[in-house]
Amino acid sequence: MSNAPAEATNVEETPVEEIDLGPANHVIDKYLTLPGNLMPVLQGIQDEYGYVPKPTIDLVAERLNVYPSQIFGVLTFYAQFHLKPRGRYIIRVCVGTACHVQGAPRIVETFFDKLGISHAETSPDLRYTFEKVACLGACGMAPLAMVNDDTFGKMTVQKVEEIIAEYNQRPMK
Repeated sequence: MSNAPAEATNVEETPVEEIDLGPANHVIDKYLTLPGNLMPVLQGIQDEYGYVPKPTIDLVAERLNVYPSQIFGVLTFYAQFHLKPRGRYIIRVCVGTACHVQGAPRIVETFFDKLGISHAETSPDLRYTFEKVACLGACGMAPLAMVNDDTFGKMTVQKVEEIIAEYNQRPMK
């Protein structure tokens, strides 16, 4: 054994996310007395922020008297919840069987190339989030893509370029 002092380890701390908790408190106040209020509180917080920020998890835990680990369990179990900021425009491309045989892989790759992001990633400017999905329920329109609630059927590489050009012109808010 050496008497030399232990080397200091360079541990980077995760920066604490600074957000306004006013909207989260408002959501919690709205559902505070409702039995089984955790789900509507988390859904309301996500509606306000576009995702569920870490500071709101701590706030919800304190105000609803539940452990943060229970909240994380709910947030990670249900696909509807997101723990990272998402884009203003959520692009979903169906990769189900009907869409796959009609060329969905090429559509996916074109979006990847044009946006510079992959599956489940968000562009640095928070304009786009891209997701491959198993089915969008409109097989007769294969291959299919959606941007938020707008549906685009019979997708082609040219349509991908047109969609991106259109949404690049739209406002961020």
